[in-house]
Amino acid sequence: MAEQLFEQLAFEPNALFEKIIEDIMQRHFSVVPNFISQANIEALRNELLEAYENDVFQKAAIGNKFNEQIMAEVRGDFIMWLDRDSVKPAAKYFLDRIDELIDYLNRTCFLGIATREFHYAVYPKGSYYKRHLDAFQNDDRRRLSVILYLNAADWKEQNGGELVIYPNPSGSDNEIRINPWGGQLVIFESHLLEHEVLPASRERISITGWLKTR
Repeated sequence: MAEQLFEQLAFEPNALFEKIIEDIMQRHFSVVPNFISQANIEALRNELLEAYENDVFQKAAIGNKFNEQIMAEVRGDFIMWLDRDSVKPAAKYFLDRIDELIDYLNRTCFLGIATREFHYAVYPKGSYYKRHLDAFQNDDRRRLSVILYLNAADWKEQNGGELVIYPNPSGSDNEIRINPWGGQLVIFESHLLEHEVLPASRERISITGWLKTR
């Protein structure tokens, strides 16, 4: 009986996930203010900063494993990949939540998402990532890009560091600017929306990753 009840609950509609799906269908991206609790955001921030202080991050590169290059004039962040088998509790909770989203997307939208990859990201003061697409020419498995901001509650709009999304690939018309408020999740179609990260007047931190087909 307990097993049957669990199965029934698992397939009930999820209002938050349905909102994400509706947003992506209508405009190819979604912004979720409170994807996880502020307590979990603080725990994630502490795990990230501890790892960063222990000097285990690496300079981020552009391209995939077949043509990876470090180009400081294109992007200036430092990253640490998250391995599910070795992450700390807060990161594991986040990955579990993402897995719930993947399961829901696959069951309701038949996206065929098979894997996901995530890393912590630190943008030092003044660093940026120039306009780009997340999908590669020689590897189109990235379906959805995901960012969860971990900045402190005292982050102000004048600190900068916005994510800029360009809905029109032929120009900058109607660009959309998203402030990196702590706890906010942004998810968008990797192969459609060009985007960039603007410089900030203070260190900017997040979890960034992709939901991928095989």
